Amino acid sequence: MTFNGTWKIDRNENYEKFMEQMGINMVKRKLAAHDNLKIIIEQTGDKFHVKESSNFRTLEIDFTLGVNFEYSLADGTELSGSWNLEGDVLKGIFTRKDNGKQLTTTRIVQGDEIIQSYNYEGVDAKRIFKRA
Repeated sequence: MTFNGTWKIDRNENYEKFMEQMGINMVKRKLAAHDNLKIIIEQTGDKFHVKESSNFRTLEIDFTLGVNFEYSLADGTELSGSWNLEGDVLKGIFTRKDNGKQLTTTRIVQGDEIIQSYNYEGVDAKRIFKRA
């Protein structure tokens, strides 16, 4: 499938402002900007296996499209939500457990890149990954 592969972070757009809006402290924001994140995605039908590895943690996640699951961000923020496929776009809608606010994330493959976009309380950001 389109998302299958190994993807390594290449660049960020407005990521610092997004993390600030999320309430992530300055030290963690500075570290996160240089996390060296690598994502391995394996898609089989509507099931996904994702392995994230960074300077801070390695995490494996299994999810099925449309089925709620729980996830913790690297800073410890806990979320609950699901991913769905809308055409070629993988769209995740998650609710923060601490304050009930919504985080929307999308992933789309364009050429040899995955563009992962975020929206939280009106602040948009992108993390662009290159195929490794």
